[in-house]
Amino acid sequence: MINPQGAARMWRRLDVTVRDLPLAVLFLAGSFLPGMRGHGTEIGDLPTRPFDVLAAVALGLECLPLSVRRRWPAVCLALVTCGFALDQLRGYHSTAGTTLPIVLISAGSHLEHRRRTTVVCLSVAYVPLAIALSRLGSGGETLAGFVTFYLVLALAWGAGGWLRSTRLAEAERREHAAALIRTAERTRIARELHDVVTHHVTAMVVQAEAARYLTAAPERLEQSLTAVSDTGRRAINDLRHLLDLLTPDHGTRTAQAGERGTPVIGEVLTLVEQTRRAGQPVDFTEQGTPSASTGSADLVAYRVVQEALTNALKYAHGSRTSVQVRHGEREITVEVSTDGTGSRTAAAVSGGRGLAGLRDRVDVLGGDFSVASGTDGGFTVRARIPAGSTS
Repeated sequence: MINPQGAARMWRRLDVTVRDLPLAVLFLAGSFLPGMRGHGTEIGDLPTRPFDVLAAVALGLECLPLSVRRRWPAVCLALVTCGFALDQLRGYHSTAGTTLPIVLISAGSHLEHRRRTTVVCLSVAYVPLAIALSRLGSGGETLAGFVTFYLVLALAWGAGGWLRSTRLAEAERREHAAALIRTAERTRIARELHDVVTHHVTAMVVQAEAARYLTAAPERLEQSLTAVSDTGRRAINDLRHLLDLLTPDHGTRTAQAGERGTPVIGEVLTLVEQTRRAGQPVDFTEQGTPSASTGSADLVAYRVVQEALTNALKYAHGSRTSVQVRHGEREITVEVSTDGTGSRTAAAVSGGRGLAGLRDRVDVLGGDFSVASGTDGGFTVRARIPAGSTS
């Protein structure tokens, strides 16, 4: 049994000339039917003439070029116009004459170059045709009749032009939408890279700096170097996962492997332990039970804690830091603060890519995000993130 969708796909893969050929054959065959003779387009009031050899030429010129109406619209229009003129001047009045408005619509839609020149040439050519038909006819056709037929042809061209402008507008809209998607994806990747790289590398730098002063304490030096190594491995794993997101089959492979794609708020304790190993005293408090379905809120909350701890390491190293995570029925609340005993705590609230990116993420989910300096010189990062949202 033939699958209709499969047949449609096969038809669309065929060359456009092959797809347009049946229409040309249909008009040509229909024009030779006895019942259709003498019942076609008629201007000029010429008596209907029986088909002869020139009739076959006229019908061929009017019908067969339809197969190239989209590939070579100018050639198709020129041939059909010549066939139509021969049809009318000889008085065949075949049904193939109806192909002229169809070709005008198609040319108006698909012709890319010299559109105005084409319109002018067709208009100029119509004048001697109308004069010749008027002289050859019995005088029944009036000037109004020729003008009306010209307006019908102009309307057909205008309909094709409208189809072309609509198609171009849709293509432009799709391109604009694709550009917005690419920009959003680049922004998302930049944020993920910033969050992953900055946190891990900052921790490694702090740990390595501390190791320089522990040469007299081999045990503590070993612990510090181990922490640097563990942090490096975690950074590599996170970067590998981020790069995997760029592969087309990432979603399929992740589902088949049963992997968890992004870090969740439940892994905050790992961040806290890593920060502690870098020499930052951190108190961690978690209240409530995580919701079964948090959507993107889980990842955003994790990134808020990650960025805040990174800033604590960079700008308030040695200051006591507090991390509080509260799980509500419909939201996750995160608060990270330092006591201000560090050396550069004011710089932690000055903004930058990390904090700006977090604010954007929280805003997208409809939450609240704030960063403020404390009276003691410390800083506090607060975020309220609605749970169950998706990004």
